[in-house]
Order: sequence, then structure tokens, then C-alpha cells
Amino acid sequence: RSCQQGADSGDGSPGSAAAETPSSEDFSLSLLDTNLPAEAETELRSFIAKRLTKGALFEGMGNVASVGLSIPEYKVGCYYCRFQQENLLEMATLESDVSAPEYVVCFLGGSDKEDTFRLELDKYVQSLKINLALEQNSLETCVKPYLRSWFENAICPIQRVVQLFQEKLAFLLHAALSYTPVEVKNADERTEKDINRFLAAASLQGLVQEGTMTSLCIVMTEEQHKSMIVDCSGPQPQLHNAGSNRFCEDWMQAFVNGAEGGNPFLFRQILENFKLKAIQDINNLKRFIRQAEMNHYALFKCYMFLKNCGSGDVLLKIVKVEHAEMPEARNVVTVLEEFMRE
Repeated sequence: RSCQQGADSGDGSPGSAAAETPSSEDFSLSLLDTNLPAEAETELRSFIAKRLTKGALFEGMGNVASVGLSIPEYKVGCYYCRFQQENLLEMATLESDVSAPEYVVCFLGGSDKEDTFRLELDKYVQSLKINLALEQNSLETCVKPYLRSWFENAICPIQRVVQLFQEKLAFLLHAALSYTPVEVKNADERTEKDINRFLAAASLQGLVQEGTMTSLCIVMTEEQHKSMIVDCSGPQPQLHNAGSNRFCEDWMQAFVNGAEGGNPFLFRQILENFKLKAIQDINNLKRFIRQAEMNHYALFKCYMFLKNCGSGDVLLKIVKVEHAEMPEARNVVTVLEEFMRE
């Protein structure tokens, strides 16, 4: 037998429980920390035990499920992740008779929308894994406060950026979409981290070809006059060398309208929809360009699409980089650039 932990959080706070899994059934769960009432904690422990018995928890990979708890009397979203301490994992590899403790950390929110924050929560647990030490003083001084701040630190940054930038958010969305370098000045550590995390979450990284992204980053970094400066010395951030377009302004409005409800999960969903629409527009433009290589009417359709989509400036940059090695498509892009300039 070994040891395994879970941490849970009802309304944006955390908790945790511990267990051991040498085999799928030979384990016990012991509680390290929680802020759930006893009855709900027992129900959560039962849920995690069932998942462990089925072998449904993989090391370092978070899952999101809906869990029915008696307090409050409705289903809540539960993110849960199993992990081992890195230093003990190495010891267990060296000495086969040493059985390294394993942990399950659980975070509970009001809905199963934690799924949209799975990557952030995986990183959060990874950081916990690195810093976790079993000494009691470390548990009290480091681990428990870290667990209790999961909602603030992993879920709320996008919401905080929306509230800070308000209408100026359009410039931040444009920078993320166009891979424009952003320098943050005179900001406290949390604000700077929030802005950088928003830019990373809003960029199309992983959604467009890796080579395209690299080339765009190089092009935008070389155009130093295009670097956007965010000065946070006043109550409202001041922006220099900022660009925007109609597409980003429309989406900024969706964020500002959503701010009244104050639901951080809603902001993340809007951000995902923003990226989805940008990808759809890129794919449509690429399709029109392929048609335009042989058809002048399709070339006009390309031009009209770029004029009306609201983000023609950014889309043209992206397809220009992607089609750099394709002579016919490159000619189409060159003609489109001339038309757009005129």
C-alpha cells in the first residue's frame, strides 16, 4: 500500500485527500486538506476511489467530471489530477522496495466549465508537485495556501485583464492575433503575469501551423516599431504603438458585455469562440486563394472577404507567411495586398 491525496474546492476554494495505488485496488485514501463539509468530502472521496479502482487516473493528466454532492444539493464540476512527488519518484525508481506516495488533487467549481481551464489547472498542479514536501510545516505554510488560491491564480486572470482594460481590450486581442510583441511596463508582478497569460490564451498557438507561427513571430519582432507598449503606471493602462481592427473591436464588446455577470468561465468561452472564428476566417481565405489561382472572380471574392471580415490586415499577414514558398498563391496574395492598400 502507498499514499494518495486529493484537494477539493467548492466555490473557488480548495481542499485535498491522499491515497496509494500500487495496484488498481490495493490503496487507501487519507485526507490531507479540504474545505468541504464532512459529508460532501466523504462523497468526493468515494467518487475518487471509484476512479482509482477503474484505473481511470493517469499521472499528471487532469480530468473534469460532474460530481453530485449533498452540500450544496446539486452537481458541481470537479477537476482532479493524480501525481507523485518528483524527488520521491526518483527514490522509488532507485529502490524498488520504496513505495512512493501518490496524490490526487481536486478543485470544485460551480459547473463543469473547468474543462476550458484544463491546461491552466494542469500547470497549477505541476507547480504544486514540484514544491510539495511532506514535512508538516511545508504543508501548513506552502501547500495549503497554494491549494486555497487555485481559483484566484488559475481561473481569474482573464477576467481581471478584461476588467482592467475595458474598451482597450481590442488592442490586446489584436496583438495576440497578429503575434505582435507586447512589453508590459510599471506593472506589479500579478498584473504582468495576467496580461501575458491572456495574450498566450488569445493567440492561435497550436491552431495554425507551427512554421507559420514561428515566421510570424520573427516578422513581427523584426518590425520593432510595431512592438506594443502597455504602461500600467496609472489606474488605467496606457497603450503605445497599439493596433486594432473591426473584428477585435466587435469581440471586445462581447467581453465588456459579459463583464456584468462576472463569470470567469464565460470569459474563457468567449475567448475560445474568438479564436474559433479567427481560424474559420483564415481557412475561408485560404480556400478563396486556392480558387483565385485559376479564377479571377474568386480573386474578387477574396478581396471582398478581406474587406468585410474585419480582420483583413491580420489574415493577409498570416496567409502571406504560409504561402511564401508557393509561387501562384504568393502572386494572389501580392495582388490582394495592392488592392487592400488602395
